[in-house]
Order: sequence, then C-alpha cells, then structure tokens
Amino acid sequence: MRIGMVGLGRMGRNMVWRLAQGGIGSVVFDARAEAIQETVQRGGECIEGASSPEDLVARLLPPRIVWLMVPAGVVDASVDRFAPLLGPGDTLVDGGNSHFADDIRRAKVLAERGIAYVDVGVSGGIWGRQRGYCLMIGGEPEAVRRLEPVFRALAPHKDGLLPGEKQGPDKPVSLSGTEMSRQTASAGYLHCGPPGAGHFVKMVHNGIEYGLMAAYAEGFNILKHADVGLTPPDSASAEATPLRQPECFRYKFDLAAIAELWRHGSVIPSWLLDLTASALAEDAELNRDGETVSQHGVPDSGEGRWALQTAVEIGVPAPVLSAALFSRFASRDQEDFAWRIMQAMRRKFGGH
Repeated sequence: MRIGMVGLGRMGRNMVWRLAQGGIGSVVFDARAEAIQETVQRGGECIEGASSPEDLVARLLPPRIVWLMVPAGVVDASVDRFAPLLGPGDTLVDGGNSHFADDIRRAKVLAERGIAYVDVGVSGGIWGRQRGYCLMIGGEPEAVRRLEPVFRALAPHKDGLLPGEKQGPDKPVSLSGTEMSRQTASAGYLHCGPPGAGHFVKMVHNGIEYGLMAAYAEGFNILKHADVGLTPPDSASAEATPLRQPECFRYKFDLAAIAELWRHGSVIPSWLLDLTASALAEDAELNRDGETVSQHGVPDSGEGRWALQTAVEIGVPAPVLSAALFSRFASRDQEDFAWRIMQAMRRKFGGH
C-alpha cells in the first residue's frame, strides 16, 4: 500500500517515516525541494519524492490516497489543486487542523466528482514518530475502512508506549456503519462519525489542551512567586495592597523537582507534565522560552477559538477553555490598551 503525502513540515515528514516503519510507502511533495530531499534520504526505499502534484498523483495506483498535511489556511487551495487530478474511487485526506464546517463543505463538493473526503485530527506533535499519533477520523465508512492500514501504522504501538499506557489491538478491526469502535479507540484511532466529525473532536481536544496547559502554567507560577515575603517592600504605598504575613511566603521551591515529584503517584500526571518537567530540568528559569513569550507571546492556532465559538453556538458553558484562550491573547499584549484605560481612570479619580 502506498499513499501520497503533501506537506512535509514537522508533522508530515515524521508521519511518512512512521508509515515506512509500518511497511506503507509514500510519495511525498512539498513546496520546498529541500524538505522533499531530506524526507526521501532519511526514509529509505519506502519513500519517493515527487516534483509536482501531477507527478505525485501519477506515481500512485488507483484507488489513490492523497493526504494533505498543510496549514488550515491553504487547505482549500490544496484541495482545488489536487481534486482535478483525482477521479472516482480516490480519497483525499485532510490531516491538518481545519474547521469542521469546512470539511462538510469540501466533502459535498468532492462527492460530486466521486472522490471521498476524510478529515483526520492528528495529535502527537513531534513525538508522534516514536510514540504514535492519536487519530480522530471523520468521513464515510467505506473510505475510512479503506484507510485503516494507514491508521494502524500511524497509531501508537507497544514500542512507543509510556509506562502505564495500554496497548490496543494489533489486528485490523472492521468498522461497521458509522458506529464508533471502542476497540480501535484503545489502539489510538477512532472513526468519530461523518465528514467533519474528526476535526470537531480534534477541535475540542485542543481546547482542553489549552485549559490543561494554562492550569499547569498558573500553578507553577504560584510556586515560583511563593518567595515574595523574602523581599521587603521599598516603601509603604497607598496604591499597593501590603503583604499581611510576609513570613508565610518565604519558600524557595525547586520547581523542576516538584514537577518530577508530581509525575509519580499524584493525581495530576500527564504527558504535558512530563514535558514541563523536562523543560524545567533543562532550564529552571525557562529563559529561552521566556524570551520567546516576551517577544511574540503564546500563539493559538485556531482550534481553541473554534471550540469556544462552538460552545457559544450550542449554548454550552466553557469558562475554563475561554480563560485559557484569553490568557494567550494577553500574552501577546492584546490587552495593553485596556491596562492603559484602567490606569487612566485611576489617575482621574486620584489613584486610590
């Protein structure tokens, strides 16, 4: 079996390398020739480079599978580029972070050409090549079944599991109808429903990710400032609330050690905590990351916004997700003028 992979960024190239380990070949294309060259050189005989979209499609045998791993903003252009090159029975996969409503629209348009459209929310980051990828899949059952060998190759297996993680089934699991298979879920991939369902689930997944990251960040920030009582105030000020019991806040915590401690036996372990512990062990002050935040802030790639907008549309409260998203806006100085307004008001009424 062989697929076409379009987009060889941090995710796409690792995915084709993992597919090669599972015995599935790829024909790859990227706008950057050097990305194609590097991917082919490190991928062995299972990976071929293509010089153009036409060349990529020509190297695949029907029914062809073309997997797009490109930013959400260029998916439509990529679909428009490849759709005329494909025919009835072929499948186009969007593995990026598209909005689920766009998937519904694309699936309808491609169905008129006889081309199946499958949306796949992919989680795993740069560690996915080793650990495997969590795959949230939307599309018609027949197209999803045809792709199952690809999903099994990409999903986690025992060699990439962390301590305590469970291994899912090694053998193919047949998906019947549009029902969700809990058997495949334990293997790391799930047919979530019709077109758009995969990216809907991934959207919510990333919203939760924002909330978890914000909770860890805020907690460690409290620990970081638990030594405020060691620094006496310069002078009494009517504009600043005094620290009532400075003797209660004279702790100099080893954050790296605490992060490592929480990974063992506590109720808040996670892969995000593992990564936090690793980062703190490398640099307790996070100076490099701190410089990045001060210059550019923490980005949001769209899914957190879409999750919050969806919550509003369907009338479901999501205060944690909203606070996490807004904190990212704040990190990029998007509230700077608001602070100026507040300070202006305080000065006008006397600053007390």
